[in-house]
Amino acid sequence: MSKSNASFGEIAAAISNHQSFLVLSHIRPDGDALGCAIAMALCLQQLGKQVKVWNEDGLLEKFSFLPGSQIVTQPPQQAEEFDVVIALDTAAFSRLGTCVKAIKSTKLWINMDHHISNERYGDLVYIDSTAPAAGQILFDFLRAADFPLTYEMADNLFIAISTDTGSFQYPNTTARTYEIGAELVKAGANVGKLSQQVYESYPLRRIELLRELLNVLKLSSNDRVASFALTQEMVKKVGAIPEDNEGLIDVIRAIRGVVVAAFFEELPEGMVRISLRSKDSRADVCKVCARFGGGGHVLAAGARIPGDIISVQEKVLNAISEEIGF
Repeated sequence: MSKSNASFGEIAAAISNHQSFLVLSHIRPDGDALGCAIAMALCLQQLGKQVKVWNEDGLLEKFSFLPGSQIVTQPPQQAEEFDVVIALDTAAFSRLGTCVKAIKSTKLWINMDHHISNERYGDLVYIDSTAPAAGQILFDFLRAADFPLTYEMADNLFIAISTDTGSFQYPNTTARTYEIGAELVKAGANVGKLSQQVYESYPLRRIELLRELLNVLKLSSNDRVASFALTQEMVKKVGAIPEDNEGLIDVIRAIRGVVVAAFFEELPEGMVRISLRSKDSRADVCKVCARFGGGGHVLAAGARIPGDIISVQEKVLNAISEEIGF
């Protein structure tokens, strides 16, 4: 039997009753992961707590504009002790990466997330798969707990929600999401400035990377599936860094008639990272990724698969074809 959700009150009490905290989020963090982690850390500091934020990949260059972002570091070589570890926006324990090895001991694990595939690890768990972003859950938690909400926190939570909802456009965006967005603006979030920094401030190498990818664009399943594959050779050619390819899948997802978009990224040591996006809930890409040990949401999911990029692409495209047999 799966672990039931803790109440916001129980989580708030656990935070109030402890002093030292570590906040974690998943490897290859996106705006939701980093925005939530930073907002939580800033809140804990306001409450007088000792707090650190670790991520295996550290702070991404493109999110360095977020207030308080300097608190995000890679895990240290020497393991450390904490009263409480809080994992945000991370469905699988393994997705916390090398951060876990740097934890010497902790009294309590808190797991708050919005992925339907969450493993429900931890002592106190709160999973709401109907929430379009972990940032929405965190906002509701902070309000329910009557915890501080500074304008710096509002900036981070706005980016968390905006990036995971496609700037409030994806199907899982609700009236509540817009209400929270309005509350964050009231709390000081600067929508114009934040949106420009995250959506209109890309390095040139990212555009050069997109050009390379469009040259290998592949349509399959009667043009209902669009995919492209990023090789290490292409990365070296344009001098790209891992964060540069985030969101490029949305370019091919937007093709009229395409139901599922797939992005394949060749990683070192014989692994391939896949990201899948669907425009129809009947094409459940979480189910496809689950076949390969991954997970996520019905309309957005991912996995890491051993093998060469050509064979992995073939296997995954076949699986997608079976899933969209409608």
